[in-house]
Amino acid sequence: MTAEAIVAGPRVGATADGGRPLRIALLTYKGNPFCGGQGVYVRHLSRELARLGHRVEVIGSQPYPVLDTPVSDESVLNAVSGPTLTELPSLDLYRHPDPFRTPKRGEYRDWIDALEVSTMWTGGFPEPLTFSLRARRHLAARRGEFDVIHDNQTLGYGFLADLGAPLVTTIHHPITVDRQLELDAAQDWRRRASVRRWYGFTRMQKRVARRLPSVLTVSGSSKQEIVDHLGVRQDRVHVVHIGADTDLFSPDPTIADIPGRIVTTSSADVPLKGLIHLVEALAKLRTENPQAHLVVVGRRAEDGPVAQAIDRYGLQGAVEFVKGISDQELVDLVRGAQVACVPSLYEGFSLPAAEAMATGTPLVATTGGAIPEVAGTDGETCLAVEPGDAGALAAALGRLLGDPALRARLGDAGRQRVLARFTWRQAAIGTAEHYRAAIAARSGRGAAVPGGGAR
Repeated sequence: MTAEAIVAGPRVGATADGGRPLRIALLTYKGNPFCGGQGVYVRHLSRELARLGHRVEVIGSQPYPVLDTPVSDESVLNAVSGPTLTELPSLDLYRHPDPFRTPKRGEYRDWIDALEVSTMWTGGFPEPLTFSLRARRHLAARRGEFDVIHDNQTLGYGFLADLGAPLVTTIHHPITVDRQLELDAAQDWRRRASVRRWYGFTRMQKRVARRLPSVLTVSGSSKQEIVDHLGVRQDRVHVVHIGADTDLFSPDPTIADIPGRIVTTSSADVPLKGLIHLVEALAKLRTENPQAHLVVVGRRAEDGPVAQAIDRYGLQGAVEFVKGISDQELVDLVRGAQVACVPSLYEGFSLPAAEAMATGTPLVATTGGAIPEVAGTDGETCLAVEPGDAGALAAALGRLLGDPALRARLGDAGRQRVLARFTWRQAAIGTAEHYRAAIAARSGRGAAVPGGGAR
């Protein structure tokens, strides 16, 4: 879709959340909705904002977001179609099957492309900076078309300019946490130097975050990490919980669970996700329960710690990786598991935990980061273990696999917790409240920040 496809139109009536319709630009430098929390966030938040009656234009780079057409809501007096997608292409240097590729001469369009390639050549990750520069240029040509601009964790220098509308930024969690975990796992100085160079963009993100007027985040744990790691003032950071698509992720008693099946989601073989500890736990568990096996939603790394652990423990036939599946296939996969597991060392929220709980599948989860805020209390809505403890993971998984009554009780309680606290409609309503506060603050009227006092 071209920039001209979205134009300012009449904004009459009211939205389902009780205010006037807003024209929203939702920006995301990565938008894959099947692998990684940023793409999932954009997909579901944009749909629910449109469902409330707002006009939402997603502006994104590769992998491009996949957007949903919202079901019409009869309570919206001036229902609009949407959301829509405007592609703002990068050089897509990390695409499969040729990551870290060198573009052909004809692919270069301007100095931003040259910056993107030179940063990649020197071991850095350029996309947050280069997307912000392209977005600044794009928005400058469209001043007056949006009431609010929402950045999804780019935190690039380009967003320090006047973009023509108030800026709201979501930080799911500080990437400095990922950086530190990878440094801790590095085995020699060469690897540590490579990690530091790759994460060089986090210095920019710190500087930008401290100058932002309004930051949204997805959990209380992430809020504290943003204050501590990025130096953002506490009164500028506001929690709006995200959630599961509870219509899609729902129980289905006609789908029988598969004995011994454990399901997890892992977007990459990195220390943060804790997959290696789950593989080690599976090896321990199978000495007592040979039926136990693991399905990983994500791409299998052909080399690396997880692949080496699978080979070391002889688990080639007990660990399956699946990718590129449809939403319905994913839901049925989770429904068919006897246990879902989130083994992460840290999460800013954990959508996989909320989605598994929404299906009524009992959950074993670590206490890393914000996971307890989502999963709830050990023994009531989940079984909780310390991060990085393969023995504790094995014990909790074995306990659930061997106790059908406990699985049923935790599955029911988990579903009720998600329905009460973590839905995308609630997330959209809370986010729109902060849009309106940002608009009022920019106009000089001042506004009460929802849940956070006066701005």
